[in-house]
Amino acid sequence: MSIDLEALYIDLHRHPELSFQETRTAGVVTRNLEQLGIEFEEGIGRTGVAAVIRNGAGPVVWLRADMDGLPVEERTALPYASTARGIDPSGQDVPVMHACGHDMHVTALLGALERLQATTDAWSGTVVAVFQPAEEYGAGSEAMIADGVLDRFPRPDIVLGQHLTPLPAGLIGVRSGTQMAASDGLTVTLLGRGGHGSRPHATIDPVVMAAATVMRLQTVVSREVDPREMAVVTVGSIHAGLKNNIIPAEAKLELSLRYTDEPARERIMAKVERVVRAEALASGAEEPPVIAVQHSLPPTINDVDATARLVSAFERSFGEDAVIDPGMFTGSEDVSWFARRGGAPLVFWFWGGVDPQVYAAAAAGGTIDEDIPTNHSPFFAPVLHPTIERGVENLVVAAREFLSAS
Repeated sequence: MSIDLEALYIDLHRHPELSFQETRTAGVVTRNLEQLGIEFEEGIGRTGVAAVIRNGAGPVVWLRADMDGLPVEERTALPYASTARGIDPSGQDVPVMHACGHDMHVTALLGALERLQATTDAWSGTVVAVFQPAEEYGAGSEAMIADGVLDRFPRPDIVLGQHLTPLPAGLIGVRSGTQMAASDGLTVTLLGRGGHGSRPHATIDPVVMAAATVMRLQTVVSREVDPREMAVVTVGSIHAGLKNNIIPAEAKLELSLRYTDEPARERIMAKVERVVRAEALASGAEEPPVIAVQHSLPPTINDVDATARLVSAFERSFGEDAVIDPGMFTGSEDVSWFARRGGAPLVFWFWGGVDPQVYAAAAAGGTIDEDIPTNHSPFFAPVLHPTIERGVENLVVAAREFLSAS
């Protein structure tokens, strides 16, 4: 019995789970692997799953998909829109949505495994499929590695992966070299002195301190980074206070920093730290702020030779017009840890999920940013077809390119 991939995708989309909480999703994966008769282990890195198809001598190809959703309230109005909720790491009850396409990633990888399992007479080697938790925290791949996935399964000769993106369905975006930026996630705790809202002079207000810090951080990139250099400093979260007449004792900021390489990282981190400490000092803080790095991700770098080989395979399969160089993405990924720790080359590409006519109309009108929801948007909703089919085909073509022909 073949997998109903559309039904699988809709089920996953309706039931997203937050990072390291993907127990239901992992169960869906393992049930399908059992149905296909594919060997697997679960609970790797808490909620990860790894599967293997052994098919004689030949290269070891790793295929990776991530599984986690985001704390986003879905606003697509789809009949299968998520109404799920979860508890985030701070203990807050939050809405949950597959706003980044990880449900499509899982669907495509299961579909590709079914195809590869059914065509073992056409290739030889070993396929390892990794269903990874907690990509959105930048922690899932390292958790699986720490739990021994590289030792419990055949080590990769190459690591391959793909990500859904707001390009026209049927289009593949891939480039040699740096495909995605490096990033750090920071939590900054600004320490003030709390008190009554009617007596601000007796306090050190961390809310004002936070506001000044956020505004000053905007100058790090706009005034201190060469315009020819890629850098991003985003404050994505501010938390302070519980009541309008209480000045709180502290405020927390969550920052996302992105850059192309380690020297740029060192420069941006130093500038951010300088601004945070200086604003605290200017506010009269009696204690220095606490700056904690929550995650640190390397740039996603595609191997030049393997990328050239894969681009040729994609062009042969789908046509030259179906493959583009999308430029470097300022988003970040943790997939490269599998390749780095495994000592293997990596190729990571993007595939489109937008109705081509809708995309063309937005491009003609110059309204792509307004009309085409991007990843992490509450309106992110890929068209089911041909997105599902192409996601499967991409992985099958890519795997077979690096496996031995039988």
